[in-house]
Amino acid sequence: MKAKLGIAPIAWSNDDLPELGGETSLDTCLSESKLAGFIGVETGGKFPKTAEKLDPILKNHKLYLASGWYSGTVLDNDLENEKDKVLQQLTLFRDLGAAVLAYGETSGTIQNVRHAPLNTKRKIHSEDFKEYGRKLTLFAEFCEDFGVPISFHHHMGTAIETEEELDKLMTHTGEAVKLLFDTGHMNFAGGNSLNIINKYAKRINHVHTKDIRSEIISKLDRDKESFLDAVLKGAFTVPGDGSINFVEVVEALARNNYEGWFIVEAEQDPAKANPLEYAKIGFNELVNCLKSFDYQISDYQD
Repeated sequence: MKAKLGIAPIAWSNDDLPELGGETSLDTCLSESKLAGFIGVETGGKFPKTAEKLDPILKNHKLYLASGWYSGTVLDNDLENEKDKVLQQLTLFRDLGAAVLAYGETSGTIQNVRHAPLNTKRKIHSEDFKEYGRKLTLFAEFCEDFGVPISFHHHMGTAIETEEELDKLMTHTGEAVKLLFDTGHMNFAGGNSLNIINKYAKRINHVHTKDIRSEIISKLDRDKESFLDAVLKGAFTVPGDGSINFVEVVEALARNNYEGWFIVEAEQDPAKANPLEYAKIGFNELVNCLKSFDYQISDYQD
């Protein structure tokens, strides 16, 4: 089995919290990502939006484009409007060979709203999942036909956050709706990551290896504190520095024959958690776990 190791730029510069690394350049992010050992990155707010501009930058740093977040609104939006909205990003990802489009359902999201308590997140009524699943499947089929499959990102503060919500989504969507499995978000939401892997392994096409500090998450007042409050308190960190057992996670993925990207994603305050230092911690932890289960770790090819 083959594994590719990538990292998200959010450790260097947080688009939702500009006070966290807002002054850090894209060049610093990319050069330190490479220095830490990674061969790929996901996109962020400072990345150029066209292949003509982004491709030479990535090649200069010897990095692949692995994926990147897409703020989806299929839940509320007209399907044809959503196809128009995604087209520019989909074209960029196709032209640069990105593996997937990381779809987050941002209709009514509070993930980026500092004053919105965690317990005020949007909920989808059970009877509405069927129609949402139908629309999302059609959207996913459109993206797949275009050349970039979607990877649905369950995420704190969004309409699909918990294991139960993810179960309903998976039940009501077709095979074109693949899953971005995120260790940190599932643990934050109180779900069982190993259950998720074993239930949906055949539909997992992208993995985010986000770690958590459980002692911080357990003390959150979810009636008063927001997702961004949790980030600022240090709820997230890289593999090897938090509470999640990544040996178990990688073992479950290996047992289910997962191959593809493993992305380190950990939004922290770069003034408290040096991005390069923590990137190296995450990289080393993943390498050790992956080698334990006979993964072959891919190199960058010029």
